[in-house]
Formats: sequence, structure tokens, C-alpha cells
Amino acid sequence: MKLSSVKQILPTLENIEFQLETGTFVPEHFHVTEVGMITKNFIDCGGVIRTEKVVNFQLWNANDYEHRLKPNKLLNIIKLSEEKLGIEDLEIEVEYQSDTIGKYDLEFNGKTFLLKSKTTACLAQDACGIPTEKQNVQTSSSCTPNSGCC
Repeated sequence: MKLSSVKQILPTLENIEFQLETGTFVPEHFHVTEVGMITKNFIDCGGVIRTEKVVNFQLWNANDYEHRLKPNKLLNIIKLSEEKLGIEDLEIEVEYQSDTIGKYDLEFNGKTFLLKSKTTACLAQDACGIPTEKQNVQTSSSCTPNSGCC
């Protein structure tokens, strides 16, 4: 989900809710402790130099049970970070503490922001020697030698 989408959604909400794929909700007294832009410059295993940029939201669960971040407040934080940091309209990556700092993609289901698990992948599969998975071919029980069906 891009930052522009979040900015369009926030004014339509009374409260902000984040939910993990497990169904667990981020406690409603969470804080957004960071809004920023992260630039990652790296070289993949095939020797290609790459750059990735994302907007980063960091959610923090404090013991401040009276705190409730309202949509307008988050919208103001986003606007300030765009103004002061030059944040672009990029995909959002959310950091949230679980066993360690988890990084999540962001989606919206019409009511709740969903934290979607991210996975790693090889960006240079053609260069690093990992075989691609072969497709399973269904054979017919009526297949006979030299019939051309298999």
C-alpha cells in the first residue's frame, strides 16, 4: 500500500486499528514512533547493484494505556514528515515488535490496516544457480507408450 492510499483512508476512520495475519490486533494504545523514508542500496548475489525505497512506520506498544492515536494526528505526522524529510509516495513498510523487530507490508480491508508478513527472496535467480521448480504434469491413466499423451 502506498502512502497516498493511507492519506486517503485516514480521514474516513474514527479509530486506527492494525491487525496481524494471525488475527491478533496491535493494542489500541500503540504509538507511531517513527515515520520516515528508508533507502537501501545493495548488491544482489548476481552482482547487480540495486536501490529500494520505502516509507517506514514504526509501531510501538507502550504501557501508556490512555494513549489513542487518532487518524487526524497520524495524518498530521505524515504531512510533517513529507514536508520536513521529503518523503515520497512509496510503498509502506511497517515495523512492529514481536519476538524481534518484524517488518510487514500494509493492506487495508475496509476497516482495519493489515500487517502482512514479508519474506526474503533471491533477486538474481538466473545468476545464482538455484534450480527453478519443475511443474507437475498430470498424466492420464489411458496413456500408453507412443500415444503422445505424456
